[in-house]
Amino acid sequence: MGETGLLNLVILTAFLEAGVRLAAPLALAALGETLSERGGVLNIGLEGSIICGALAAALGALATGSATLGLASGALAGAVVAGVFALFVLWLNADQIITGTAISMGGLGFTAAMYQARFGATGTQLSLPTLDTWTLPALGSIPVLGPAFFSQKPTVYLAYLLAPLLAWFLFRTAAGLQVRAVGEDPDSAAAAGIAVRRVRLWVTLAGGALAGMAGAHLSIAFTGTFQPGMSAGRGFIAIAVVVLGRWHPVWVLAAALFFGAAYALQTFLQTLGLDVGYQLFLAVPYVLTLLALGGWLGRSRAPAALALPWPHRRHGD
Repeated sequence: MGETGLLNLVILTAFLEAGVRLAAPLALAALGETLSERGGVLNIGLEGSIICGALAAALGALATGSATLGLASGALAGAVVAGVFALFVLWLNADQIITGTAISMGGLGFTAAMYQARFGATGTQLSLPTLDTWTLPALGSIPVLGPAFFSQKPTVYLAYLLAPLLAWFLFRTAAGLQVRAVGEDPDSAAAAGIAVRRVRLWVTLAGGALAGMAGAHLSIAFTGTFQPGMSAGRGFIAIAVVVLGRWHPVWVLAAALFFGAAYALQTFLQTLGLDVGYQLFLAVPYVLTLLALGGWLGRSRAPAALALPWPHRRHGD
């Protein structure tokens, strides 16, 4: 193989590795959102869980010197934010879209304020303990694919494992059937003896915890630091990933990898020195998001009771 061929292989390997790394937070957040939406809860506040998870992971890792404890802190923070969302939408019957938007905006503002309170008005560049890269024996040595897919951070492997596990849970277990029943027809589920609010609560908390892990990936696996707003709309893109993946965990993982490749592509395009504004390249993932939400990339039916309050509001209430 000539020098050009070797260079192309190096570029391809680097592109795939970046795509997988960038897909990990989307995959974790989207897999959690898949579980939540299968239970009928549309958590637009995912962005709030991600950014709070990123800050909590950074502070946890900084305080303990352990990236693993930082990851746990991020998951806990994400679940707490989702719990606040659940309080309003499950017990107070607030609109899920409006409440989720408020949670996202509040999370972004809260983390920025906390960061400034902890590190000063101008902030500081954090240097955090980070998760180690794990190279899987045998698989990691496969040319091109090995370094890209099997020499990654633990959070990437977590996404790999969660996709089939969640698929098995949702479609092969009695508990998963209850989740799907609540998401399709909560009245019938309640008549069958299923505690609708309880099911929706735990799927929302689980989704928030995974979104918190997605944020932790950004701060202690990807960048090794924290910056206000570093979630950069990933919570909203994760919701589009769920739609593109047709609410099936395995397809959601594939869709997340697709969006991760789009992120890597816009970075790669910027390095080519094209006479085009870099802002156009930055827009690539968001254009794909609009296409997915517009139904241009794979139409499918959402759970019938998604985002609907339960018990239903009566006219005049």
